[in-house]
Amino acid sequence: MSESYMRIGSLLVLIWLVIGVIAAGQRHYFDSGPVNCAGFSTIAVTIIAGPLNYMGVNPKIADCNVPQPSS
Repeated sequence: MSESYMRIGSLLVLIWLVIGVIAAGQRHYFDSGPVNCAGFSTIAVTIIAGPLNYMGVNPKIADCNVPQPSS
């Protein structure tokens, strides 16, 4: 019985993420987004938000500070 729950849960997560990818595509993040950390982060949080995008959530990352490697 737990195997069927895992399959249903995996299917729900997959559907959630596909809806997020569709939302990011409708916002044209894949064709015209800036190629930097903030742009990639905005795409990622939009995909993770999934169906919440259609309920008014519009996640955006304005700035992203990535630590530089030591020299």
